Amino acid sequence: MLRLVLAEDSVLLRAGLVELLSRVGHEVVAAVGDAEELARAVDEHRPDVVITDVRMPPDFHDEGLRAALALRSRHEGLPVLVLSQYVATAYATQLFSGGSSAEGGLGYLLKDRVGEVSEFLDALDRVANGQTVIDPEVVRVLLLQQTADKPLQRLTPREREVLARMAEGLNNQSIAQRLTITEASVVKHSSNIFMKLDLDPTEGNRRVLAVLAHLRGENPVP
Repeated sequence: MLRLVLAEDSVLLRAGLVELLSRVGHEVVAAVGDAEELARAVDEHRPDVVITDVRMPPDFHDEGLRAALALRSRHEGLPVLVLSQYVATAYATQLFSGGSSAEGGLGYLLKDRVGEVSEFLDALDRVANGQTVIDPEVVRVLLLQQTADKPLQRLTPREREVLARMAEGLNNQSIAQRLTITEASVVKHSSNIFMKLDLDPTEGNRRVLAVLAHLRGENPVP
């Protein structure tokens, strides 16, 4: 069971998420509608995970995202799952460039993913366990933005598929299951990717952050 603080300005979606999370055995210790209430609730309840919308009152810009980053600075290693209505790679970039991204679980999902209940709950569990989770649609857009990147063009179609799953935060075993190939094949493809893109062959969150940094055209994290 996870103790959760939920921040979502839509009353209907907030109630639906509370119902869903409670039904699977989690405890929503606070469900709030704006970023200020979110900060107070986290300071009071010290939850296992925070789930927050990106856009919150009063301006409906990125208040929820900024609150999440501030809370992670104040509560080191606090797992946060951010929900977004639209594919906004700028929000994803801001979230995963927040300085403490390599420590503690961190996720960025589209709200449509909530309708895929098993995927949403799996993402929540992974974030709670310290992993990084990126919505597949966000990864797809990042990859499309890099079509002119020559190092990326060196990858085979299968290597690009493996790279995309890496960016989503999946480990080798999960990638193998998703692509219906052996784990040994994933390791081989991963080695080729690391060599062709000059990435550090690490595992876990640091691997995800390195891949994302490459897709954003930045220097990979050290």
